[in-house]
Amino acid sequence: MTTTTAHIEAGEAVQRDLRATVADRLRRARPDLADRHDLTTYDGLAAAGAEIAAETDTETEQGDGTLVAVVIRDLDLTAWARQTCAYALGLEPGPAHVWRRSLTRTVFVAGNPAHLAARFPPARTAPDGSAAWTAPGPPMASAPLRRLLKLLQATAPVPTGPDTSFDVPAPPDHPRPTDAPASSGRVHHLHLATADCTYSAALVHLNHVLVEAVLDGLLRPGDHVVLRRVPHLGGPPAPYAAVRAVPDPHRPGHLRTAAALTGPLPTGAD
Repeated sequence: MTTTTAHIEAGEAVQRDLRATVADRLRRARPDLADRHDLTTYDGLAAAGAEIAAETDTETEQGDGTLVAVVIRDLDLTAWARQTCAYALGLEPGPAHVWRRSLTRTVFVAGNPAHLAARFPPARTAPDGSAAWTAPGPPMASAPLRRLLKLLQATAPVPTGPDTSFDVPAPPDHPRPTDAPASSGRVHHLHLATADCTYSAALVHLNHVLVEAVLDGLLRPGDHVVLRRVPHLGGPPAPYAAVRAVPDPHRPGHLRTAAALTGPLPTGAD
């Protein structure tokens, strides 16, 4: 086998693994999609994703899908990630389930939560007032808020840099029930690929990984999460418990790993 052939086969194996990861996410949220789309192919995955997106179309405000709107005043990825975990942990099982069926669709808008609270009471506000979340609901529920504000345009590229970290907080009210006890000292690494990644894109990638990890019980109150920003991420197999795979803008018909979360690591791994 030549070096070129081996490289091609390795690349194809990575693509198969990434497609399988996306397919598993789709099946867990919407098992009905497997009956209508071939989730082993790139085109089938894209068609299934487009079907879910149409259900939460924010242009027409139609459909029976579910989304969450997040108002951002100040953006610090690490602080926001911590509060995103707290928001997801505070959801009741019913709303969490219907949001998950829409692949945790989230819209980020720019604004000051303090100026909006009276007119649009949020489901949760970060303690420092930097962000606020609506409850999961149909597009029409948050349409007035989203029409009032502009989509968050955080177009600056995310730089690589030193690791940052946070502890997953326990929500002060309505904690999401779980069969597992709160953890103590478990460590996860949250990886973000920074190449061609703006802060707006980073919010989307990390939001999906963190929220779904919380809803799946992978992240629990007390867990320690280390955010690592690196230029590129390899695909599975890797020590990842959750992967965010997206279309590769430089290679049509291919996926790339945008973000990934490890399972609990041995003590001292951070």
